[in-house]
Amino acid sequence: MADRRLQVFYTVARQLSFTKAAETLYMTQPAVTFQVKQLEEHFNTRLFERSHGRISLTPAGHLVMGYAERILAMSQEMEARVGELTGQVTGPLMIGASTTIAEYQLPRILGKFKERYPEVQARLMVANSETIENKVADHSLDVGLIESVPHHPTLKVHACCDDELVMICSPEDKLAKKGKVSARELAIQPYVSREMGSGTREVIDSYLREHDINPDDLHVEMELGSPEAIKGAVQAGLGVAILSAATVSKEIKLGELVAIPLDPPLRRPLSLVYSPDKFRSKLLDAFIGFVEERFSICDTIIPMKKAAAGKSAK
Repeated sequence: MADRRLQVFYTVARQLSFTKAAETLYMTQPAVTFQVKQLEEHFNTRLFERSHGRISLTPAGHLVMGYAERILAMSQEMEARVGELTGQVTGPLMIGASTTIAEYQLPRILGKFKERYPEVQARLMVANSETIENKVADHSLDVGLIESVPHHPTLKVHACCDDELVMICSPEDKLAKKGKVSARELAIQPYVSREMGSGTREVIDSYLREHDINPDDLHVEMELGSPEAIKGAVQAGLGVAILSAATVSKEIKLGELVAIPLDPPLRRPLSLVYSPDKFRSKLLDAFIGFVEERFSICDTIIPMKKAAAGKSAK
Protein backbone atom coordinates (compact mmCIF):
# COMPACT_ATOMS: atom_id res chain seq x y z
CA MET A 1 0.00 0.00 0.00
CA ALA A 2 2.83 2.39 0.83
CA ASP A 3 4.69 4.14 -2.00
CA ARG A 4 7.01 1.58 -3.59
CA ARG A 5 9.73 4.19 -3.96
CA LEU A 6 9.63 4.77 -0.21
CA GLN A 7 9.84 1.03 0.49
CA VAL A 8 12.87 0.67 -1.76
CA PHE A 9 14.58 3.75 -0.32
CA TYR A 10 13.99 2.50 3.23
CA THR A 11 15.54 -0.88 2.45
CA VAL A 12 18.60 0.69 0.82
CA ALA A 13 18.97 3.06 3.78
CA ARG A 14 18.81 0.16 6.24
CA GLN A 15 21.34 -1.93 4.31
CA LEU A 16 23.45 0.97 3.05
CA SER A 17 23.87 -1.15 -0.05
CA PHE A 18 21.94 -1.22 -3.32
CA THR A 19 23.05 -4.81 -3.88
CA LYS A 20 21.86 -6.10 -0.50
CA ALA A 21 18.61 -4.14 -0.83
CA ALA A 22 17.98 -5.76 -4.21
CA GLU A 23 18.47 -9.21 -2.69
CA THR A 24 16.13 -8.41 0.21
CA LEU A 25 13.43 -7.03 -2.10
CA TYR A 26 13.85 -9.73 -4.77
CA MET A 27 14.53 -7.01 -7.35
CA THR A 28 17.35 -6.32 -9.77
CA GLN A 29 19.90 -3.71 -8.73
CA PRO A 30 19.06 -1.40 -11.68
CA ALA A 31 15.39 -1.47 -10.62
CA VAL A 32 16.34 -0.50 -7.06
CA THR A 33 18.55 2.34 -8.34
CA PHE A 34 15.72 3.58 -10.57
CA GLN A 35 13.22 3.68 -7.69
CA VAL A 36 15.63 5.65 -5.48
CA LYS A 37 16.41 8.05 -8.33
CA GLN A 38 12.69 8.68 -8.82
CA LEU A 39 12.28 9.52 -5.14
CA GLU A 40 15.27 11.88 -5.28
CA GLU A 41 13.72 13.59 -8.30
CA HIS A 42 10.42 13.88 -6.42
CA PHE A 43 12.11 15.69 -3.53
CA ASN A 44 14.55 17.47 -5.85
CA THR A 45 17.47 16.55 -3.61
CA ARG A 46 20.01 13.78 -3.13
CA LEU A 47 19.19 11.24 -0.45
CA PHE A 48 22.45 9.30 -0.63
CA GLU A 49 26.09 10.30 -0.90
CA ARG A 50 28.01 7.94 -3.16
CA SER A 51 31.78 7.69 -2.73
CA HIS A 52 34.36 4.97 -3.43
CA GLY A 53 31.75 2.24 -3.78
CA ARG A 54 30.03 3.15 -0.51
CA ILE A 55 26.85 5.06 0.22
CA SER A 56 25.66 7.12 3.18
CA LEU A 57 22.57 9.15 3.93
CA THR A 58 22.57 12.88 3.30
CA PRO A 59 20.84 15.18 5.86
CA ALA A 60 17.74 15.00 3.65
CA GLY A 61 18.11 11.22 3.53
CA HIS A 62 18.14 11.00 7.32
CA LEU A 63 14.96 13.09 7.46
CA VAL A 64 13.18 10.94 4.87
CA MET A 65 14.40 7.80 6.65
CA GLY A 66 12.66 8.81 9.87
CA TYR A 67 9.36 9.49 8.13
CA ALA A 68 9.66 6.37 5.95
CA GLU A 69 10.01 4.13 9.00
CA ARG A 70 6.82 5.52 10.54
CA ILE A 71 4.86 5.56 7.29
CA LEU A 72 5.73 1.97 6.40
CA ALA A 73 4.98 0.74 9.92
CA MET A 74 1.58 2.45 9.86
CA SER A 75 0.85 1.08 6.39
CA GLN A 76 1.65 -2.46 7.53
CA GLU A 77 -0.48 -2.04 10.64
CA MET A 78 -3.39 -0.65 8.60
CA GLU A 79 -3.38 -3.60 6.21
CA ALA A 80 -3.19 -6.06 9.09
CA ARG A 81 -6.04 -4.36 10.97
CA VAL A 82 -8.31 -4.30 7.92
CA GLY A 83 -7.54 -7.96 7.24
CA GLU A 84 -8.40 -8.84 10.81
CA LEU A 85 -11.84 -7.21 10.46
CA THR A 86 -12.65 -9.80 7.80
CA GLY A 87 -11.28 -12.62 9.93
CA GLN A 88 -8.42 -13.30 7.50
CA VAL A 89 -4.88 -14.28 8.41
CA THR A 90 -2.99 -13.03 5.40
CA GLY A 91 -0.05 -10.95 4.26
CA PRO A 92 3.76 -11.14 4.30
CA LEU A 93 5.63 -12.69 7.21
CA MET A 94 9.39 -12.19 7.49
CA ILE A 95 10.86 -15.13 9.40
CA GLY A 96 14.46 -15.67 10.41
CA ALA A 97 15.92 -18.98 11.56
CA SER A 98 19.32 -20.17 12.61
CA THR A 99 20.90 -22.82 10.43
CA THR A 100 20.01 -25.97 12.40
CA ILE A 101 16.37 -24.98 12.89
CA ALA A 102 15.99 -23.82 9.28
CA GLU A 103 17.40 -27.03 7.84
CA TYR A 104 15.86 -29.65 10.11
CA GLN A 105 12.77 -28.38 11.95
CA LEU A 106 11.28 -25.40 10.17
CA PRO A 107 10.47 -26.78 6.69
CA ARG A 108 7.75 -29.12 8.03
CA ILE A 109 6.38 -26.40 10.31
CA LEU A 110 6.18 -23.86 7.50
CA GLY A 111 4.51 -26.41 5.25
CA LYS A 112 1.80 -27.12 7.83
CA PHE A 113 1.36 -23.40 8.56
CA LYS A 114 0.89 -22.71 4.85
CA GLU A 115 -1.76 -25.44 4.68
CA ARG A 116 -3.69 -23.77 7.48
CA TYR A 117 -3.18 -20.19 6.23
CA PRO A 118 -2.73 -20.37 2.43
CA GLU A 119 -2.91 -16.58 1.95
CA VAL A 120 0.25 -15.96 3.98
CA GLN A 121 3.43 -15.10 2.07
CA ALA A 122 6.22 -16.40 4.29
CA ARG A 123 9.80 -15.34 3.53
CA LEU A 124 12.66 -17.06 5.30
CA MET A 125 16.13 -15.72 6.06
CA VAL A 126 18.69 -18.30 7.20
CA ALA A 127 21.74 -17.17 9.20
CA ASN A 128 23.43 -17.89 12.52
CA SER A 129 21.61 -17.08 15.75
CA GLU A 130 23.46 -13.81 16.37
CA THR A 131 22.50 -12.40 12.96
CA ILE A 132 18.85 -13.48 13.27
CA GLU A 133 18.57 -11.90 16.70
CA ASN A 134 20.01 -8.60 15.42
CA LYS A 135 17.60 -8.59 12.46
CA VAL A 136 14.61 -9.12 14.75
CA ALA A 137 15.82 -6.38 17.08
CA ASP A 138 16.08 -3.84 14.25
CA HIS A 139 12.68 -4.93 12.82
CA SER A 140 14.10 -6.32 9.58
CA LEU A 141 12.42 -9.59 10.57
CA ASP A 142 9.04 -10.13 12.22
CA VAL A 143 10.12 -13.16 14.21
CA GLY A 144 13.18 -15.34 14.69
CA LEU A 145 13.92 -18.91 15.75
CA ILE A 146 17.32 -19.30 17.37
CA GLU A 147 19.43 -21.91 19.14
CA SER A 148 21.15 -19.75 21.75
CA VAL A 149 20.04 -17.65 24.69
CA PRO A 150 19.00 -14.21 23.32
CA HIS A 151 21.30 -11.31 24.17
CA HIS A 152 19.01 -8.40 23.30
CA PRO A 153 17.19 -7.46 26.53
CA THR A 154 14.41 -5.78 24.54
CA LEU A 155 13.31 -8.95 22.75
CA LYS A 156 10.45 -11.14 23.92
CA VAL A 157 11.41 -14.81 24.18
CA HIS A 158 9.32 -17.99 23.97
CA ALA A 159 11.17 -21.24 24.73
CA CYS A 160 9.71 -23.78 22.29
CA CYS A 161 11.40 -27.06 23.20
CA ASP A 162 14.65 -28.58 24.42
CA ASP A 163 17.22 -29.86 21.96
CA GLU A 164 19.89 -32.38 22.94
CA LEU A 165 23.41 -32.03 21.57
CA VAL A 166 25.59 -35.10 21.14
CA MET A 167 29.14 -35.87 20.15
CA ILE A 168 29.43 -37.44 16.71
CA CYS A 169 32.29 -39.43 15.24
CA SER A 170 32.91 -41.84 12.40
CA PRO A 171 32.16 -45.54 13.05
CA GLU A 172 35.92 -46.25 12.82
CA ASP A 173 36.82 -43.72 15.54
CA LYS A 174 38.24 -45.12 18.79
CA LEU A 175 35.39 -43.43 20.71
CA ALA A 176 32.64 -45.02 18.60
CA LYS A 177 31.90 -47.82 21.06
CA LYS A 178 31.70 -45.66 24.18
CA GLY A 179 28.36 -45.25 25.92
CA LYS A 180 29.02 -41.61 26.78
CA VAL A 181 31.86 -39.10 26.67
CA SER A 182 32.98 -36.40 29.10
CA ALA A 183 34.12 -32.87 28.34
CA ARG A 184 37.69 -33.81 29.27
CA GLU A 185 37.72 -36.75 26.87
CA LEU A 186 36.37 -34.48 24.16
CA ALA A 187 39.04 -31.85 24.78
CA ILE A 188 41.89 -34.12 23.65
CA GLN A 189 40.26 -35.18 20.35
CA PRO A 190 40.70 -33.59 16.90
CA TYR A 191 37.65 -31.34 16.76
CA VAL A 192 35.46 -29.87 14.00
CA SER A 193 33.74 -26.69 15.17
CA ARG A 194 30.92 -24.38 14.13
CA GLU A 195 31.79 -20.77 13.28
CA MET A 196 31.74 -17.82 15.70
CA GLY A 197 28.24 -16.35 16.00
CA SER A 198 26.62 -19.77 15.78
CA GLY A 199 24.13 -20.57 18.53
CA THR A 200 25.44 -24.12 18.63
CA ARG A 201 29.02 -22.85 19.07
CA GLU A 202 27.98 -20.53 21.90
CA VAL A 203 26.14 -23.28 23.80
CA ILE A 204 29.05 -25.72 23.42
CA ASP A 205 31.63 -23.17 24.55
CA SER A 206 29.55 -22.38 27.63
CA TYR A 207 29.20 -26.10 28.41
CA LEU A 208 32.95 -26.62 28.16
CA ARG A 209 33.72 -23.67 30.45
CA GLU A 210 31.26 -25.04 33.03
CA HIS A 211 33.41 -28.18 33.08
CA ASP A 212 36.73 -26.33 33.35
CA ILE A 213 37.68 -26.68 29.69
CA ASN A 214 38.83 -23.56 27.84
CA PRO A 215 37.31 -23.71 24.30
CA ASP A 216 40.52 -22.15 22.98
CA ASP A 217 42.39 -25.26 24.12
CA LEU A 218 40.41 -27.59 21.84
CA HIS A 219 42.33 -29.22 18.99
CA VAL A 220 40.26 -27.53 16.29
CA GLU A 221 40.97 -28.98 12.85
CA MET A 222 38.55 -26.62 11.08
CA GLU A 223 35.59 -24.29 11.60
CA LEU A 224 32.58 -24.82 9.32
CA GLY A 225 29.37 -22.87 8.80
CA SER A 226 26.74 -25.58 8.59
CA PRO A 227 25.80 -28.94 10.17
CA GLU A 228 25.99 -30.64 6.77
CA ALA A 229 29.59 -29.54 6.25
CA ILE A 230 30.52 -30.68 9.75
CA LYS A 231 28.92 -34.10 9.23
CA GLY A 232 30.90 -34.53 6.01
CA ALA A 233 34.18 -33.69 7.77
CA VAL A 234 33.45 -36.10 10.62
CA GLN A 235 32.47 -38.88 8.20
CA ALA A 236 35.83 -38.34 6.49
CA GLY A 237 37.58 -38.99 9.81
CA LEU A 238 38.86 -35.44 10.32
CA GLY A 239 37.72 -35.30 13.93
CA VAL A 240 34.76 -35.40 16.27
CA ALA A 241 32.07 -32.70 16.62
CA ILE A 242 29.08 -31.73 18.70
CA LEU A 243 25.76 -31.27 16.90
CA SER A 244 22.06 -31.31 17.60
CA ALA A 245 20.69 -34.86 17.76
CA ALA A 246 18.04 -33.68 15.30
CA THR A 247 20.64 -33.21 12.58
CA VAL A 248 22.15 -36.71 12.58
CA SER A 249 19.26 -39.16 12.85
CA LYS A 250 19.50 -40.17 9.17
CA GLU A 251 23.27 -40.77 9.27
CA ILE A 252 22.90 -42.82 12.47
CA LYS A 253 20.30 -45.06 10.85
CA LEU A 254 22.54 -45.54 7.80
CA GLY A 255 25.57 -46.33 9.96
CA GLU A 256 27.54 -43.40 8.55
CA LEU A 257 28.00 -41.68 11.92
CA VAL A 258 27.90 -42.63 15.58
CA ALA A 259 26.23 -40.33 18.12
CA ILE A 260 27.40 -40.50 21.74
CA PRO A 261 25.63 -38.66 24.58
CA LEU A 262 27.71 -36.20 26.56
CA ASP A 263 28.25 -36.75 30.28
CA PRO A 264 26.62 -34.80 31.80
CA PRO A 265 24.02 -34.29 29.03
CA LEU A 266 24.01 -31.06 27.02
CA ARG A 267 20.59 -29.62 26.26
CA ARG A 268 19.54 -26.19 25.06
CA PRO A 269 16.22 -24.46 24.48
CA LEU A 270 15.14 -23.62 20.95
CA SER A 271 13.65 -20.16 21.27
CA LEU A 272 11.31 -17.91 19.34
CA VAL A 273 12.08 -14.19 19.58
CA TYR A 274 10.22 -11.07 18.49
CA SER A 275 10.30 -7.35 19.26
CA PRO A 276 7.53 -6.01 21.51
CA ASP A 277 7.98 -2.61 19.83
CA LYS A 278 6.87 -4.01 16.47
CA PHE A 279 3.13 -4.17 15.75
CA ARG A 280 1.95 -7.67 16.63
CA SER A 281 -0.62 -8.56 14.01
CA LYS A 282 -3.07 -11.44 14.05
CA LEU A 283 -0.76 -13.13 11.53
CA LEU A 284 2.24 -12.88 13.85
CA ASP A 285 0.14 -14.11 16.78
CA ALA A 286 -1.04 -17.06 14.68
CA PHE A 287 2.52 -17.98 13.68
CA ILE A 288 3.88 -17.74 17.22
CA GLY A 289 1.07 -19.95 18.52
CA PHE A 290 1.51 -22.42 15.69
CA VAL A 291 5.27 -22.74 16.24
CA GLU A 292 4.80 -23.33 19.95
CA GLU A 293 2.18 -25.97 19.20
CA ARG A 294 4.39 -27.81 16.70
CA PHE A 295 7.52 -27.71 18.85
CA SER A 296 5.53 -28.97 21.85
CA ILE A 297 5.22 -32.30 20.02
CA CYS A 298 8.86 -32.18 18.87
CA ASP A 299 10.24 -35.73 18.53
CA THR A 300 13.63 -35.07 16.99
CA ILE A 301 15.62 -36.65 19.83
CA ILE A 302 13.66 -39.91 20.11
CA PRO A 303 14.41 -41.27 16.59
CA MET A 304 18.15 -40.71 17.08
CA LYS A 305 18.17 -42.63 20.38
CA LYS A 306 16.17 -45.49 18.91
CA ALA A 307 18.55 -45.69 15.96
CA ALA A 308 21.61 -45.66 18.22
CA ALA A 309 20.11 -48.35 20.46
CA GLY A 310 19.24 -50.48 17.44
CA LYS A 311 22.75 -50.19 16.09
CA SER A 312 24.41 -51.15 19.39
CA ALA A 313 22.10 -54.16 19.74
CA LYS A 314 23.33 -55.68 16.50
